[in-house]
This record gives sequence, C-alpha cells and structure tokens, in this order.
Amino acid sequence: MLLRRVWGSVLARAAPGPSPAPPGSRRGRRAQPPAEQYCASLSLGALDAVPTDVVAQILRLLGPVEAARSTAVCRAWRILASDNGLWAFFLRLGPEPWDLVVFAETHLAAGPDSHPWLYFDNTPQLSFKQIYGLRAVVPGTLIVDGGSGYCKYGWSKYAAPSGRCATFLEFGNIESPMYARLRHFFSTIYTRMQVKPSTQPVIVVLPLCHTDDTESARASRKQYKETIYSVLFDMNVPAVCAVDQAVLSLYASKRTSGIVVHIGFNTTSVVPIFEGRVMYEIGVETVGQGALKLTGFLKELMLQRNISCESLYTVRTIKEKLCYVAADYEAELRKDTQASCEVDGEGWFTLSTERFKTAEILFQPHMGGMRAMGLHKAVALCMDHCYNSEVVGDDSWYKTILLSGGSSCLPGLPERLEKELRQLLPPYISEGIRVVPPPFGIDSAWFGAKMISNVSTFTEAWCVKKKQFRQKIRRNGPLFVNAW
Repeated sequence: MLLRRVWGSVLARAAPGPSPAPPGSRRGRRAQPPAEQYCASLSLGALDAVPTDVVAQILRLLGPVEAARSTAVCRAWRILASDNGLWAFFLRLGPEPWDLVVFAETHLAAGPDSHPWLYFDNTPQLSFKQIYGLRAVVPGTLIVDGGSGYCKYGWSKYAAPSGRCATFLEFGNIESPMYARLRHFFSTIYTRMQVKPSTQPVIVVLPLCHTDDTESARASRKQYKETIYSVLFDMNVPAVCAVDQAVLSLYASKRTSGIVVHIGFNTTSVVPIFEGRVMYEIGVETVGQGALKLTGFLKELMLQRNISCESLYTVRTIKEKLCYVAADYEAELRKDTQASCEVDGEGWFTLSTERFKTAEILFQPHMGGMRAMGLHKAVALCMDHCYNSEVVGDDSWYKTILLSGGSSCLPGLPERLEKELRQLLPPYISEGIRVVPPPFGIDSAWFGAKMISNVSTFTEAWCVKKKQFRQKIRRNGPLFVNAW
C-alpha cells in the first residue's frame, strides 16, 4: 500500500497542471512564500498523517533496494531514505559484524599508509548509505594466508577459510628459485579452489621474514614481495594486495597499533606495529620456541611416561586438547592435573603434569634444552625499545600485546604473560599493559584480510593493478625475480 501511494504521488506530480494565467491577469495563483515552498517540499502527501518512526520502520521492512528507489520520489522521501540510522540497520543485517564494519570504514578505508583518525574520538560522520552501496559491489576476493606452518585459503565472502594445506615453503623443489616455487604454490591453490586466476583479486598474507633493520634485509623483503606480484600478474591475476601477517592479526582485533606476539611454526616473533606499519627500526625480536618445538617437547614428555605416539599430528592434537599455561608453575606442580582426551583412530590418552610443562618452555626454555630468551623477556625488551623510540603519538600505543598463531590459543597464556611482564618491567612501562588473546583463533590473520577485502575502497586503496606494476617495472628497471 505504501509503494502504491508513493508511485501514485509520482504520477500526480508528473500530470500536466493548469495552464498559466496570461501576464497581467488577476486569475493567476498567488506565489508561495519561500517558507511555504520549503514545507511543501518536505510533505509526504497522504502519508503525512503517518508518524515518521512508522514510515522509517516501513522502509526497513522494504529492504535496501526499495529504500534506495524511494529517494527518487521527492525531497521528503530522499531525506527519510538517506537517514544514516536506516543504512546502519541494513549494514547490521549483513554478514560482517557491525563493530568490524565501523572499524574498517573508519581506519582502513584510506589504504595501508594512512590512519588519520587513529587516536581521536571525533571520527568523521560516515555515510552508511554510500558505504552500503560501495560494499555491495566490492568483488569477491581470494585470500591466501601463507603461514609459517600451514596455509589457509578461501573466499572473502565466506565465513571462514575453505581449505588448509602445507605452507608454500613445502611446495616444489627447495633448490628451485623462489619464483618457480611460488608459481607452483599459487597454481596449486587455484587448482584446489577450481577458479581461474583472471577472475578476481587476491590478498596474500605475508609471513614474517628478514626481520633485521638492515639495507640487505629491506632489499630482501622488497624483492620477496615483488616476486609475489610478478608471479601472480604473470598468471593474469587482475589485482593483488599483499599485507604482513602480524599487521592483519592486529586489524582483526580492531587495532592499528600495538605489539603482536606471533607463535609461528618454527619461531616466535615479537613485532611492534605503529599505524599499520611494522617498525623494523625499533626491532623485531625473534626467539626459537615455536609450535613445532612445543609439540616435540610434549612427545618427549610422553615418552618419559611410556606413552608412545608415532605421529606428530596426533601429538599436536593432544596438545591442542589438553595442554595449557600455568599461572604459577611451582604451585601447579602440587595439584592434581590429570585429564584425558580421545584422538580419532588413535584411542585415548591421559596426561598429568605434561599438560602445563609443555608450554612452560615458552618462559623457561632451558627445560627443553634450549639456550634462548624467554617469551616474557623478549616482549619486555621490545616494549623497552618502543618506550625509548622517537615515535610521535600516543605513548601507550605499545602497551597492547596481541597474541597470534595456533599455539597462542593455549588457555592461560594471556594471563601468564601479562603477570610476568608486570613483574619484569618498571611501573612507568608496565602500567596499562594488556595482553589480548587471538580474536579469531588460528585464523586471525585470515580474518584481518577478510576485513580489508570487504572495505568499500578495497580495489582503489589497497590493491596493486597489473598495469600499475608493469609501469613500475618500466620506470624502475627490470626485476631479477627469476634468478632469486
């Protein structure tokens, strides 16, 4: 009935009116004052009797397509149908969580090199109608998270990664050039996804590598990234976005600055990030305890109790189901911590002190026979470097420590790390620190990429097009990617 009346009013406006009176005639209509003309332009006609909140509710029921069409009726309809609250309502009904949408459009829409509203509450008024329209036409994107141990890949429009496999360092001959290995890896991903590379953009999650702040390391990082671009554009991918893994994990937690503690497959990295940029000049700390070391140490502890298990995959599954981080290691030794779990195809396994001794090597590496820095000491060293740096801005940017990586999901790790840091650091650094668990578990970096891929300005602000890359090659000279 509402639509019938709306389009009826459109037809009535389009109908020919009475012929104008000749000049000088007194039969002409009295001209309306400007105020009356303005009030008339805000009239809904027969619907003026309907309360505005009821009309707004009807627009919600009509949905975004019909609500957008109603803006063509008249000025009053345009005002009602362009209301920010209406389009915020439509965005809330979408697949993306509302808080992530607001964060992405406020902090990430300008691209990777610009976060102008990072430390201010007076964020600009967003036009949710415009954002809804732009997000509706953002193309679906393939996301490839090449982690240090396992790769996650899938569509940006899906709720989670659709596939997992060994990371690209395990693809192809290790003696082959990097270009050939990456080409083999991406070809395998596209084959598994059953899509042509030329049909959609791709986001590549870059694992941490060459973390030193030296000219050689900077050149290696640049060459590695440009090799990925070259491989994908040679496969006719239309647009590529490559972002560091730690940065994407931070985005997934709705932050652009902080310290990311990434427990990778072989090593653990402590990465300071300011306004979406890895601060190599401050220093990325790397320690030798990774997920593989934790799994291997658990296997050793199990063998000491004559619990045999041939497969490391089975041991990893037991670690994920039973292991945790003790808040107080000495106190935990005096408790009864026995628990059991079942592994498909392997039967039941029962652990006791092994449940918390496994992760204790993160803080006491000597227990695992390693001469390395404890995790809490590496984070404290990074925070001290951040405190002494000359970064301009909020001096508390480094006091949020975000955990990422599969082994960072162990229960009790955030609380234990925060406790150790408060004991280790002076009050002027430790005051206000907060250790945050992975917002999306093992897939945090993938979800950070998903957030970028759905932002309204994704293709313009975040992607490198094939034409742009070729122009850069012609301008800066050829890249020796095939020989690297």
